Amino acid sequence: MTYLAKPRLHHPTLQRNAVGFTRRDYEGKISTLCAGCGHDSISAAIIQACWELDIQPHRLAKLSGIGCSSKTPDYFLGQSHGFNTVHGRMPSVLTGANLANRSLLYLGVSGDGDSASIGIGQFVHAIRRGVDMAYIVENNGVYGLTKGQFSATADQGSVSRRGVANTDSPLDLVMMALQLGATYVGRGFSGDKGQLVPLIKGALTHRGAAFIDVISPCVAFNNHAGSTRSYDHVRQHNEAVNRLDVIPARKAIEVEQAAGGTLDVTQHDGSVLRLHRLDAGYDPRDRIAAMEVLQQRQARGEVVTGLLHVDPAADDLHAHLGTVGEPLNALDATRLCPGSGALSAINASLR
Repeated sequence: MTYLAKPRLHHPTLQRNAVGFTRRDYEGKISTLCAGCGHDSISAAIIQACWELDIQPHRLAKLSGIGCSSKTPDYFLGQSHGFNTVHGRMPSVLTGANLANRSLLYLGVSGDGDSASIGIGQFVHAIRRGVDMAYIVENNGVYGLTKGQFSATADQGSVSRRGVANTDSPLDLVMMALQLGATYVGRGFSGDKGQLVPLIKGALTHRGAAFIDVISPCVAFNNHAGSTRSYDHVRQHNEAVNRLDVIPARKAIEVEQAAGGTLDVTQHDGSVLRLHRLDAGYDPRDRIAAMEVLQQRQARGEVVTGLLHVDPAADDLHAHLGTVGEPLNALDATRLCPGSGALSAINASLR
């Protein structure tokens, strides 16, 4: 159905954001995914987040790999830059694009097959290098395009639609992201838009490697009794560690803070994440505590969601490499290649 174009005409009463766009301006083509697929809910959350953040669509670059999840960038932000890579190679292409043009916002969309199997090495190195990006994995625990085999993130003991139990240990991408040094780590549920939209807004405004694992039920192959990725199972076992919102720094905001009930985390760019704590003892700035909570709740069969970790003083790959502030693709040949004299001086300094 993607050949069917959406109407370009907008009703004159549609609300516009600060940069003059309606929510419709952030949509893409008509989705071809199964009706009720959690991935479409994630696309809607991305659309809402970008509209609320007043992002100009041409300032965002969306990249993906292969799989049901990696088809979704065609369904949102139709006016943005886009690149669909080969299977599992989205992180390296995003890294190269980010190094060439740091002036864009980068959104990587992947799946549990694309990132946790063939692309696991790409995922690891993009996270550990601190590439400035929002990396979203749409995690349904199966290979939807190839008829529902278990993916590497499927829980041990979960049962397929055909009644086969998974005997393999799962990969927990959230735990891996924490261990690899990601400076913004969250987990969401496609059925909880109220939590997911702020999570995505925070990732898009964070400087550094931001990773969100979103449990997204596959209605065709993984939404039955016995599945740990079904809508019913996640709703019954969801344990949110916080409720959050994002306050952009570009506007003066006055708030009334309830005593002891709110934790403000200032981001590197000046924006603030406001966390309404459900667990009074949970501090998302503590990476070790986040990993302990994940292990403890997993042992009890609970799915932990919310902002699990954030480092408000994080840097990105450009800061680590000491690149110039101007995008590399805007530099002329003379500045990119200063000549043999400059090279000789560098070599001499290393002797």
